[in-house]
Amino acid sequence: MSFESSQALAGKASDAGGSRDAQVVMEARSLKKTYGVGTRSLTVLTDANLTLLRGEMVAIVAPSGAGKSTLLHLLAALDTPTSGTVYFASKPIETNQDTTVAEFRSRAVGFLWQRHQLLPDFTAAENVAMPLLVRGEPFTPSLQTARQWLAEVGLQDRAEHRAGELSGGEQQRVAIGRALVTKPTVLLADEPTGDLDEQNAWAVFELLQRLHRAHQLTSLIATHNLALAARCDRVLTLEHGVLRARAVAAAAMGTLGGEAS
Repeated sequence: MSFESSQALAGKASDAGGSRDAQVVMEARSLKKTYGVGTRSLTVLTDANLTLLRGEMVAIVAPSGAGKSTLLHLLAALDTPTSGTVYFASKPIETNQDTTVAEFRSRAVGFLWQRHQLLPDFTAAENVAMPLLVRGEPFTPSLQTARQWLAEVGLQDRAEHRAGELSGGEQQRVAIGRALVTKPTVLLADEPTGDLDEQNAWAVFELLQRLHRAHQLTSLIATHNLALAARCDRVLTLEHGVLRARAVAAAAMGTLGGEAS
């Protein structure tokens, strides 16, 4: 079975309207992550368990340094857990014989960083096209696809501007296009409004919500901002390396600007 077949299988299970298990897109079981060894070791995640259902937008709320970025990196196979397993379409990522980890990162998951990580000397279109080019797709069609995504994020008129010439809000919109250009099943966003002022933060989050619905994504957003989290379907907290469900009261909402990684 190819990687694309695994994605299609996951979608059909959901469309069939079966059990909750049939709608699970990604799952993490007993994730532990320790950096260093011996007396110099630091355990960031101790027993993190997570289930993402198809079509959900889930927020993880935690202060700076709690391990949000570490968790997202493990889910995206950008890092490996000390112990525990991440599953996609019911199969362990690291032992899945249907696809390589690189292919999983390239096709299954779109990753949105707090600091956009754009290449400043490349145009907006070239930055968005980069994931397609890296996996060997032709240059001209990749740029055409990138321009379509720039139109979706409202930057069709900025396609030929260098990334370094764009404002912070525009750069994050380009980063959103880059994260979604491969048509991933899951979007992982690490403090996506953290470097933006309040007005741009709301605009970027509302764009994420619109794209989440339009492209039937399953989204996980790491933040420490309750105002953003309250707009998601579920809210989890990450405390002492463990994920727990959390109810967010409207009275507890803050502003969106000024998040930290």
